[in-house]
Amino acid sequence: MNETSVTRWFGAGFEGLHPLLQQLHRDGGVLQGAIDLDVRPAGRRLARRLGLPVDRTRCDFAVDIRHERDALVWTRRFDTGQTMRSVFVPHGRWPDGYWTETAGPFALRLAVDVVDGGWHWRCVGARAFGIVVPLWLMPQTRAFKRIEDGRYRFEVAIAQRPFGDLLRYGGLLDAHA
Repeated sequence: MNETSVTRWFGAGFEGLHPLLQQLHRDGGVLQGAIDLDVRPAGRRLARRLGLPVDRTRCDFAVDIRHERDALVWTRRFDTGQTMRSVFVPHGRWPDGYWTETAGPFALRLAVDVVDGGWHWRCVGARAFGIVVPLWLMPQTRAFKRIEDGRYRFEVAIAQRPFGDLLRYGGLLDAHA
């Protein structure tokens, strides 16, 4: 088995992930497909910063998942040509540890819950420009990946009180070499 930051972080808990998620997080890969977008008026600015199209409800999407020595790197590409790169660095070990996702000046501390073989992120801390941001000020993020009929289902939703959902995107993706 290829050892990666993900397999080391999960330890024996890695076996709780669906076999296709295990393969992706041992070997890396590219996932592609058409995704659904729901960008509310209050979320348009954030959507643009993330590279999401704001003028339609569906777009082509790809995510390249690679392993570096001590990190997991995701490069997301929307059909607008925009890319969003995130570096995930593990801290501690599952189930009590977390990952730090860094994208530009923002860093999220993300715990992982394994539910029915799927990977569900849970935000447990945040920084903006190096300054700790109280979670009650942060938008609530819901994000997961799981397997459905041999395909990768993912969803990311960002909500903020009192507006509710600001944006949501997700869909079924296929693995490509």
